[in-house]
Formats: sequence, structure tokens, C-alpha cells
Amino acid sequence: MLYAKDFRQAARQKLAGCWITAVLCALVYSVLAGALQATVIGVILLGGPFWWGYHSFWLAQIRWQKPGLEKLFDGLQKCFVNSIAVYLLQGIFTFLWGLLFVIPGIVKGYSYAMAPFILADNPGMDAIEVIDTSRNMMTGNKWRLFCLDMSFIGWHILCGLTMGIGYLWLSPYIACSRAQFYEAVRTEYEMKASAQQTI
Repeated sequence: MLYAKDFRQAARQKLAGCWITAVLCALVYSVLAGALQATVIGVILLGGPFWWGYHSFWLAQIRWQKPGLEKLFDGLQKCFVNSIAVYLLQGIFTFLWGLLFVIPGIVKGYSYAMAPFILADNPGMDAIEVIDTSRNMMTGNKWRLFCLDMSFIGWHILCGLTMGIGYLWLSPYIACSRAQFYEAVRTEYEMKASAQQTI
């Protein structure tokens, strides 16, 4: 079983020689996401497609495909409706669970964390199926992802000391590490499902 240090190491390997594009991707996405927050319609209509494109970029990155920045905009053509549906459902479900106090909301947030990667791999998948697949995939794995996120605490502190400039490098590092986590958990999930079918 792979752990936080393994995902981070794999991410560094996949980012080697590609840091400029990775940093630009994270920067452009942050600017776009921030701009969309200005209007509810912007979030609803474009938040999902750009969210899909961003996660598609990182899956392509860890699979040695060396994606360009145009990957960020793929959701506008390849997965427009489904990306909006999954993006909104994930947010709504997490918010509703959060109403039951903070902890349930955090736990459910981790349950649905693989949804954007699952949709990136399966753009035609039904939105509810994407959410359910993420929930099933994360059964027994939420703590592993939490530990991965917590392993960046020191980097977050350092970024704070640089007035946030360090996030230009930390954001792609985290995103790439999470994509590596998805790849590992997806493989484990598919192997388990295959083993159950043969019984």
C-alpha cells in the first residue's frame, strides 16, 4: 500500500522538467476560479467545466502526456453538462452534510474527493454514479487522503512566510500528488471489484 510520501515522491517525478507549465496551469485556474466567484451564474455555468479541465490536466500530467494549458478549457467542449452536474452535486452534498456539524462535512468532503478525477476518466458517466463511485472508492481510504493533505502543513506555513508566493509551486505539487493518490486508489478499487466478480 502506498502512503503520503510515496504520492509526493511520484508527483515530484512527474513534475520534473514540467514545472513552468504546471505553475502556469495552477495560476490560470486560480485566476479563473476567483473571477467566476464574482457571479453565481459564472460559478454554475463555468465552474464545473474549468474544474473538470483542471483535474484532467493533472491526470494527463501523471500519465506522462505533458498537457498544455489548453487542457484547462477542454471541459467547455468535452464535458460541459456533466461537469456542471457533478460540480454542483458534490458541493451541495458536502454542504448539506456540513450542516450536521463540521466533522461530518469534512468526512463527506473526502468521500467525494475523487469525483473530479473519476469524471475526467469517464466524461459520459452519470453524475450520481460519479458521486457514488467516489464514495465507494474512498471507503477505507479517507484517512490516507487526509494524511496526504496534512503532510503539506509545513509547506503551507512556508508559503505563508512568502506572502503566498510559494503557492505558485505548492498548488501544482498538491494537485499532482492528489492525482497520484487517485491513480493508486482507482487501481486498488478496480482490482478489488475484479476479484469479487471472479468469486
